[in-house]
Amino acid sequence: MSVVTNHAKQRLQAGQIAAGFGLSRLRTVDAASIAQACGFHWLFIDLEHSSIDVDLASQMSMAALNSGVTPLVRPSSQNPHHMTRLLDGGAMGVVVPHVDTPKEAEAIVAACKYSPVGHRSMYGVLPQLGFAALPAEQAIEILNDTIMIVVMIESPTAVANAEAIAAVAGVDGLLIGTSDLAAESGIPGQFNHVKIEAAYQDVIDACRKHGKIPGMGGVYTNLLLEHYIHMGMRMILAGSDVSFMITAATQRGEFLQNLAT
Repeated sequence: MSVVTNHAKQRLQAGQIAAGFGLSRLRTVDAASIAQACGFHWLFIDLEHSSIDVDLASQMSMAALNSGVTPLVRPSSQNPHHMTRLLDGGAMGVVVPHVDTPKEAEAIVAACKYSPVGHRSMYGVLPQLGFAALPAEQAIEILNDTIMIVVMIESPTAVANAEAIAAVAGVDGLLIGTSDLAAESGIPGQFNHVKIEAAYQDVIDACRKHGKIPGMGGVYTNLLLEHYIHMGMRMILAGSDVSFMITAATQRGEFLQNLAT
């Protein structure tokens, strides 16, 4: 039997930082190997803001399973149908957008975890178990322990409910979507605003109280990354394929243009 290890979850449970590589444009199955070569620990396969479909997300997840880089997928909604098909296809967890209340978090856990934690439907053999036909009780125990459920905090309402959301059994982490949170707070793009810092502290405190993982996305400048990591953030969405490509390509283009003048 070859059960896949959730390396990102292991790092985070040990108190280490886990760096995520966002995928929305890079559509090939070697994405995980590229991310691993660049020092990342998990993939953020984004179905909310891209045209990636379930089939492609599953192929990318499958290819990542034994790479040492954990494939996590952001579904396009909280619809159970959108989440469970990704988990059946090889994802090691979901990062679910726009979770404002503990009731929503409870519904996500119910859809994505097996009984007795949730009510996810059983489905034959799964890639996370190396397609081994295990006794149902053993498979459930392994998958409930291995699969990650991360909910995104993206509004002032969600921040206000952060402690109650963190208290939900089966939720592994709370990840702040800083772009949406700033926009919903009336301060779009102001990621160093006192309101954002206060929200970060509230989420970090809630996670510490309930033993959950605090995470962040949307902040990509080194100074702010360092600041929020020092505050306690651990699950870090460090950027996306398109932003990495544009940054590096722009630097090379400017270098060549300067040589030509």
